[in-house]
Amino acid sequence: MLKLARATGDDDPRAALAAARELRREADRTEATVVRRARLQGLSFAEIAEALGVSRQAVHKKYGRR
Repeated sequence: MLKLARATGDDDPRAALAAARELRREADRTEATVVRRARLQGLSFAEIAEALGVSRQAVHKKYGRR
């Protein structure tokens, strides 16, 4: 991810935007993995939401049916 983060500063805006897109995708995959692990370890949606800085409803909507 560090390489992608650095690439967002590329002088070519197309390359920087592509890197930002991939960085977002990687962050989304990482978040999903961490949320899944947290749920398996017994954390509630409210606890996960607090850690992520979002509402419990947002976390449940995004990850509740997985």
